[in-house]
Amino acid sequence: MKNLKLGFVPIGKFVFSHTDALKYKKLIENKLQEWGIQYVSIDSVIPDGMIREQKHVEATVEFLKEEKIDGLFIPHCNFGTEGAAGMLAKKLSVPVLLWGPKDEKPLKDGTRLRDTLCGLFATSKVLHKIGVPFTYIENCKIEDNLLKSGIEKFIRVVSVVKNFKNIRIGQIGGRIDFFWTTIINESELLERFGVEIFPIDMIEFIDKIKNNTKKREKEYKEEMNQTKKEIKFSGFENEESILNLFSMRDVMLDIAKEEGITAYAVQSFMSICKQLGGMVEFATAMVGDKGIPVACETDIHGAISSILLQSASLNREMVFVADLTVRHPENDNGVLLWHCSSPLSMKNKTDKGKVSNHWILPGIPSGSCHWKLKSGNITVLRFDGDNKEYRIISGEGKTIPGPYTQNVYVWIEVKNWTEWERKFIEGPYIHHVASNYGKYSSIIEESIKYLPGNIKFENLT
Repeated sequence: MKNLKLGFVPIGKFVFSHTDALKYKKLIENKLQEWGIQYVSIDSVIPDGMIREQKHVEATVEFLKEEKIDGLFIPHCNFGTEGAAGMLAKKLSVPVLLWGPKDEKPLKDGTRLRDTLCGLFATSKVLHKIGVPFTYIENCKIEDNLLKSGIEKFIRVVSVVKNFKNIRIGQIGGRIDFFWTTIINESELLERFGVEIFPIDMIEFIDKIKNNTKKREKEYKEEMNQTKKEIKFSGFENEESILNLFSMRDVMLDIAKEEGITAYAVQSFMSICKQLGGMVEFATAMVGDKGIPVACETDIHGAISSILLQSASLNREMVFVADLTVRHPENDNGVLLWHCSSPLSMKNKTDKGKVSNHWILPGIPSGSCHWKLKSGNITVLRFDGDNKEYRIISGEGKTIPGPYTQNVYVWIEVKNWTEWERKFIEGPYIHHVASNYGKYSSIIEESIKYLPGNIKFENLT
């Protein structure tokens, strides 16, 4: 939440009690502070820090744009100046959260201090009228968990939207010839979604790694020996090949910092492996643990999927790009999530991992990751598209026991595998999915309304 900033813009109106509205403004603000939400108030630019007239809009917009807010929270505190709320939301063009505290019963004389729900009805109509999407938390008491959970969910939505609008993918190597499934339309991604792809010359990249390995050989040997306490390395022709993996990690992190890379899509094999003396999966695993997702097999859409899902976790959980592979031998709703790499933070802590040969790819040097992933709830997600139609599919499951297999893996159980299978087959998806620990499908679904490019959402039950 530290890197996400909400504009806190309480809404009132000339009718009903301004004193009571200010009381609720303070109560709401106290809760934001208690929950650790980073926000900007408008106290310095608007009297009492509350929008009550249309003329308050311009100064508020100018101030919040200078503050570079990521989301707008407009709690209605006694009624609502709906036109002002609508123009604020329209001009700021960030995700909008609409809510108001539940009204108390009328006073003994029949009058009311607030009419918040009525104001929410009015503002929501205006937002619809001017085409502004918004997120709504049902009218409730400040103390209700519904408010806290709703704001926390909205912060995650803001994270998804912010990161999606700033995607820059480092592409290391071209698409492997026989992976037709990863053919994408780079121009359309840029024009429609603002997704930038930054090509990285493979020869220059490999040279940087080798030079860096020589320069920092002593440092990497020490790190390798420390890493061997948790990971067993085998099958490498020489020690330098292992050191190149640590070097590759740092070169990728340096490029990401210099060029604003938010995720990588890496060719994976063959040439890079032969030049470095090892498969690159352990290097990408270490990069993933630094918060930069890496999709193998030059899967650009997989990298986009990873950014979406990791953002939904507020970057607290790292992402594993997996293949949906074989069905569970005993559980009809079970399926294997499997591939050659994942962040080490996802590894089952009781198992010692290993980095060794890949069991189905002959002729490739050692370097493939082998470990079982930890237990828990898992969300999977795929951003994909063909023929100018783009979709995001997402579903949730939980890990279950299953047979041992090589490489990085975990078995999960979902509610209705038949539905999953059919939707993935009928597309426009491939079997590569971003996977993350936690439940994030509802966050992604809510985020869709704020994303550009008319993306459709499919929720797997």
